Amino acid sequence: MENKLANQTGQDVVIYDGECVFCTSSVKMLARLDSNSRLRFVSLHDPVVANDYPDLSYEQLMEQMWVVSANGQKSGGADAIAYLSTRLPMLYPFAPIIRFPGTMPLWRTLYRWVARLRYRIAGKQCDNGTCSLHHR
Repeated sequence: MENKLANQTGQDVVIYDGECVFCTSSVKMLARLDSNSRLRFVSLHDPVVANDYPDLSYEQLMEQMWVVSANGQKSGGADAIAYLSTRLPMLYPFAPIIRFPGTMPLWRTLYRWVARLRYRIAGKQCDNGTCSLHHR
C-alpha cells in the first residue's frame, strides 16, 4: 500500500488521537524535538488517514499512536516509540533502554495501560462517544 502522506513530504507520519489532551501534548513535545522536520503529525480523525491507510481500522488507531515510515512500514504503540527513538536525535539516549533485549513485552504492556487511561489522565470533553472506549 502506498504511503501517500509520507510520499508527498518525505517524512514519517505520526498518527495520533487529536481529540486527546494527553496525545496532543505528547505530539507537541515530539514536534519540539523534531528539529530536522522528519515527522508529519496527523490526527486519526482527519479524513486523509482513513483514505490513505484503510488497513488501519478506527479501533486500531484509537488504541495507540501509529508511525508510518517514509518507506511505508507501520509500527504502533511502544514499537512506534522505539522507532522514534532512532529517528529523533534528542531521543537517541532512550533507544538502548526501550530496545534492550527482552523488554519490549514490558514496554508494550505499559504503553497499552497508559493509552487505555489517557482520557482519565489528561481529560477530554466526551461529547462524541469516544470516551466509552477508554472508560470501561
